Amino acid sequence: MSDPLTLAKKILALEAQAIQEVAARLDLRFEQAVRRILRGKGSLIVSGIGKAGLIGQKLVATFSSTGTPAHFLHPAEAIHGDLGRIHEKDIVLFLSRSGETEEITRILPSIRQMGVPILAVTASETSTLGRYAEIVLPLDRLDEADSLGLAPSTSTAVMLALGDALALVVSDLRGFRAEDFARFHPGGALGRKLSLVDDYCRPLDQCRVAPDTETVREVFVRHSITGRRSGAILLLDEDGRLSGIFTDSDLAKLFERHRDHQLDCPIRDVMTVKPTTVQLGSKMLDAVSLMGRRRISELPVLDDGFPHGLIDITDVVAVFPEYAEFSRVGFRRAA
Repeated sequence: MSDPLTLAKKILALEAQAIQEVAARLDLRFEQAVRRILRGKGSLIVSGIGKAGLIGQKLVATFSSTGTPAHFLHPAEAIHGDLGRIHEKDIVLFLSRSGETEEITRILPSIRQMGVPILAVTASETSTLGRYAEIVLPLDRLDEADSLGLAPSTSTAVMLALGDALALVVSDLRGFRAEDFARFHPGGALGRKLSLVDDYCRPLDQCRVAPDTETVREVFVRHSITGRRSGAILLLDEDGRLSGIFTDSDLAKLFERHRDHQLDCPIRDVMTVKPTTVQLGSKMLDAVSLMGRRRISELPVLDDGFPHGLIDITDVVAVFPEYAEFSRVGFRRAA
């Protein structure tokens, strides 16, 4: 009986070697396939059956999330009417190791009649699928990694890697950006990290805002707000630009240091001048990281020097639980 660890390493090595060999054989046809997808005016339709079909569904998810509209078409369902999902501006990518899968070969003539371009990932260009395809990305001869040499393993690993390469190269040439990725991934930690401060900061009408010429006492009496209360007051100069910030902690320090007389002094005399800020349109990940590095609880969001809103640590912890450790290590005022 084989040692499990030794066998596992052998299987991984075989699959990795097969991927490296296919990578070494890549030629102009790969670039042609990339350009063909980039020129497409419709969607990329990916089709396969069995294990290849499962790989196809994963590739559809990769293409779709990286800027290429893509859909999966089950070839068995296509025979019974789902060919109507394909439109003349689409491109079809078939995955089939043998290139002779019955469900696929039966729909090839219909797709050709529709005038839809066919791309293929298959072992042989002389297979039925290979002959119908406009561009073939050949797998060539592959030995499956299981002891019987039968279970799709090496072939599906190569299909997946080759499909990923195709999707990511297309995405790169489209100029797909992190902001675009965030738009397609609004949920979960990944979407939150790539989102913008615009989406999470408290709007200005929910922030405490005051002129920096008023006294500390006047600011706290005149500029209370209803709803969620932030620990910071955004202070504005005569032009309406942010000139400083004053926090509840700053107020507490006045009392602790017996400087009560300064309650009736202009707040600009005791505010934090030129506080740490972030610009509208910045990534939320960068803003949260900045708050962590500076150990601050409030971060004003500016639009060309004018306050747009405020990121408060309580909002960060609520929406970004993965950053809760920032609150545990302690924050100071927004300096």
